[in-house]
Amino acid sequence: MMPEISLNILDVAENSVRAGASLIEIRVFVQTEEDTLTVTIQDDGCGMSREQTEKVQDPFYTTRTTRRVGLGVPFFKQAAESAGGSFSIMSELGKGTVVKAVFQLSHIDRMPLGDISSTIHTLVVFNEQIRFIYTYRYNENEFVLDTQELKEILGGEISFQDLEVSRFIKEFLESNKAEADQGADI
Repeated sequence: MMPEISLNILDVAENSVRAGASLIEIRVFVQTEEDTLTVTIQDDGCGMSREQTEKVQDPFYTTRTTRRVGLGVPFFKQAAESAGGSFSIMSELGKGTVVKAVFQLSHIDRMPLGDISSTIHTLVVFNEQIRFIYTYRYNENEFVLDTQELKEILGGEISFQDLEVSRFIKEFLESNKAEADQGADI
């Protein structure tokens, strides 16, 4: 099992990249009064049939040729369910996929969120061709990073991999998360 939720997010988002998505939306919502941490990853990739959607939750099924098992989605599902939460995956061929995991925030078996800012930074910087919309909400405080807006600001001239741009994106993610959750240990 992966030691933190952000690594599960990275794995599922990489599936979206491989599925040919041009838009990937990642939402991380913490609701302390509801005692929930909800993660939603939605893409407009190639989607899956009903049969594939069921199989993808099986650790012994994968479409990849580089390994014999597909552990990302099953681990994510197990992590949510073992922390008093729930897991769902909805997909339609040609339209995309939505993966949603809900964790009981205070559950003793809930793994930490981990370094979500680094996870989002990695996805954004190394997949510039994809539009990412990342929303982080902690109770009523939220911020959004939309890579399309970043590209408009940069005028399409500078790569996200440019050192200064990459550093700006990382600092933007870290400082806005800290402002939203006041440094809460999630």
